[in-house]
Amino acid sequence: MTTQTVSCVTWNVHRAVGRDGRCDGARIVEAIAEDIRPAAPRILALQEADADDHPHGALFEGSRIEELTGLRSLHDEEDMRWGPESSGYLGNVLFLGPEFDVTSRRIVELPGHCPRAAILAETRIAGQALRIVSCHLSLLQMLRVAQLRLVAQVIARRPVMQTVLLGDLNEWRPWGGLALQPRATGLRLAGPRRSTFPSGRPVLPLDRILTDRPEAVRNARALSGPTVRAASDHLPLGAEVAVQARAA
Repeated sequence: MTTQTVSCVTWNVHRAVGRDGRCDGARIVEAIAEDIRPAAPRILALQEADADDHPHGALFEGSRIEELTGLRSLHDEEDMRWGPESSGYLGNVLFLGPEFDVTSRRIVELPGHCPRAAILAETRIAGQALRIVSCHLSLLQMLRVAQLRLVAQVIARRPVMQTVLLGDLNEWRPWGGLALQPRATGLRLAGPRRSTFPSGRPVLPLDRILTDRPEAVRNARALSGPTVRAASDHLPLGAEVAVQARAA
């Protein structure tokens, strides 16, 4: 077996509303250029990247992010976007490096009192299958459990492969909550906790990068800098995920 690492970043961009209360999509793009691009992510998940109200229009140019990072959006097809004006689905946008061969992609609508969704992408990278799940979970623990149980049920019907789940999980307990317990959801995921909220003085680990391989999430850290701190109420979370590939 050989092992490679994939750099991942997840960021809730707070609908482009910064700490000054202004909605500024250009500032999000600038923050990605200045404070996220140096981490060289090959997986970039954004939450709250579209307007909250119908028709959930894009708040900044996804094509500009592609140019800056060399990544590509998974939302070029209509079934991967909420509508023609959206950059993703209910604010969830997933970008991957061109080295990923995407074999399957879909949206999973999640239960709850307000619209939520998860993006599921099955890929191959350097000969190894890797599933990527990007999501933004509910503020209520009981709904987070139901949402991740649904994700687990979808995954159970798919081919077995390493799974990486990243996004704003809204789980503030530093010791973990019910939604992250395998007995509650059927998902056996783990990864370090790092405080990302609020961006000015982070104390809560709302954003997570997890995988189902033990100790495979490494170098987890909140990405900071003056631009990214001003652009959203969350800091981005970065980490490297070890992906095992069979030797030739």
